Amino acid sequence: MKDNQINPTTSDASVAESSSLTSEQYRKKMQRRKEVQDQRIADASLEKGLVIVNTGNGKGKTTASLGMVLRSLGHGYKVAIIQFIKGAWEPSEKKAFSAWKESGQLMFHAMGEGFTWETQDRDRDIEKAQAAWNKGLEYINNPEYRLVLLDEINIAIKLGYLRVEEVLDGLSQKPERNHVILTGRGAPQSLIERADLVTEMNLVKHPFRDQAVKAQPGIEY
Repeated sequence: MKDNQINPTTSDASVAESSSLTSEQYRKKMQRRKEVQDQRIADASLEKGLVIVNTGNGKGKTTASLGMVLRSLGHGYKVAIIQFIKGAWEPSEKKAFSAWKESGQLMFHAMGEGFTWETQDRDRDIEKAQAAWNKGLEYINNPEYRLVLLDEINIAIKLGYLRVEEVLDGLSQKPERNHVILTGRGAPQSLIERADLVTEMNLVKHPFRDQAVKAQPGIEY
């Protein structure tokens, strides 16, 4: 089976099994499942700050990260967002989060000058990536910022604008309870191994690639 095809076998089998049960059998099955789940929750007693990596060729890496940003803001935590590549755009997210930005709860730094094929200046791209990393490191080391999002940093590492060893060293300095999210396709293996939570967005279909549909407000930006 190709990577971009969905395998329905497991879910279909589960649905078929459930539909064949009597009401009492189904109730007992769900009760057992709840007992297992409750035990897993009870056993998960450790609390720690996480290094989170969202990578892969599929859409949604930044979007998923902004969901965690929203949750953190809702809990009253201070958050910092540093954009490494998309800084030439005026993102709608920046407007949506403006109330928290004005209150000082959220710091938003769009420090890139756009995608690398637009800038066509490697030295300047390296300079901008290093400046973005230095800014991100300030927040990583600041215990007041419970969550730091380093958006598209994986691309900066992949293109050689930042050394992964430098990033790993910076992550080792974060306060114990604070979280750092690193997004972008092509996350290096050493970063994946260091991370506590890694999600790979796999591309199945994309309207730009498959239908020549342009980027649209509310979906891509």
